[in-house]
Amino acid sequence: MKKVITYGTYDLLHHGHIKLLERAKALGDYLIVGVTSDDFDKTRGKINVQQSLMERIEAVRATGIADEVIVEEYEGQKIDDIRRMGVDIFTVGSDWVGKFDYLNEFCEVVYLPRTEGVSSSEIRDTKRKIRLGIICENKVPHKVLDECTFVNGIDVTSIYFAGDKVKPFNPEDYNIVVKKTLEELLADVDAVFIEAHPAKHYGLISHAIGEKKHVICESPISLNEKECEELFDMAKESDCILMEGIKTAYATAYNRILLMARDGRIGDIVSIDATCTSLSDKDYHAGNTEIRGKNSMFAWGPIALLPVFQILGTDYKNFYMVTKYLDEKKEYDAYTKVDFIYDSATASIRVAKGAKAEGSLVITGTKGYIYVPAPWWKTDYYEVRYEEQDANKKYFYQLDGEGIRYEMVAFARSIATHNKELYIDKKISVAISKVMRNFCDKKNQFEI
Repeated sequence: MKKVITYGTYDLLHHGHIKLLERAKALGDYLIVGVTSDDFDKTRGKINVQQSLMERIEAVRATGIADEVIVEEYEGQKIDDIRRMGVDIFTVGSDWVGKFDYLNEFCEVVYLPRTEGVSSSEIRDTKRKIRLGIICENKVPHKVLDECTFVNGIDVTSIYFAGDKVKPFNPEDYNIVVKKTLEELLADVDAVFIEAHPAKHYGLISHAIGEKKHVICESPISLNEKECEELFDMAKESDCILMEGIKTAYATAYNRILLMARDGRIGDIVSIDATCTSLSDKDYHAGNTEIRGKNSMFAWGPIALLPVFQILGTDYKNFYMVTKYLDEKKEYDAYTKVDFIYDSATASIRVAKGAKAEGSLVITGTKGYIYVPAPWWKTDYYEVRYEEQDANKKYFYQLDGEGIRYEMVAFARSIATHNKELYIDKKISVAISKVMRNFCDKKNQFEI
């Protein structure tokens, strides 16, 4: 029996894929199809895949052409698969001519002609193009604009400034149009990215959803849990996507950390400690409350709270805050620490724009712990440590654009597939908003 193997992403499976699989099957008696995992695709620069791994596997199986479907997860796997499975022929599309000649040492390599005039990239780029508008206050979110250029299916068309002290900006640098009013922007887009003071989020989000526009909003979505729930209800009624923008949630390393924390390899979780600090905002320390922008809790709180609520849940028994304020009105905190008490665990977050500490994440278990070095919120590396140091292991993952491009890919995918099951669950968003309200109300708060 002659075995043939081929590999691909098979995103948005089309007749070009099917023709290629049929040609591959005709080369032998048994066809093995390797479908690349999301993580491996990212290492190869393919971050705009619209379908999940399971959706792509099922699409390949549904063709009835493959005799066996496997997952490609790491560099060098092709050689391992060829040897392990006794493969006679490796085949791939002609656009890869020469790329896999090194496999001739292990089996015959055949490059097949591709079907002209069709590709997944073209389908994503044309049929699923989303016109995105940016809503910000005074400062242009350059990182978001830059990272959106890497995402097929998103076209940033316009920007609206909700503040009155706009910093100099040349829209021609990004080929976008500055809109004078929010109404003008909403009339020109399918979705919006919102980066403004959290106190303005409710009004901006509700306005956008009222015009049936999809929304991704920098966290927190609201400073009140009831408003947050109301916004999600509005989005559901309008059949719109409402996504909380915390870029950390979309990083590969962070998601692997969550899985490891839950799968028992460090035992039962008894503590989580997350620290996020920065001293780079000179305006924050200038004494002028008009230009200070977001306080420490609003700026860093949602990020620090994310692993706490995603691992331990949102049903904590009690909490306590310790805060050092910068101003007499007690609106701007230089430093805030929040402790949560659960039935069988504790958690602490420390956030600051007026103090500095190592921005690490430590997840403590009964068998070991996960250590994520600073800055943990955009990590590509972490360690699992045990009492016996020989059992320690380090993990490395690729991170591009601090996770922003992955976040925007997830947003585009949710819109295209009408999938409202988001990386950050609604319960998490509501819980974050509740903590923000408690901070504003100074509930269970001690001052230093």
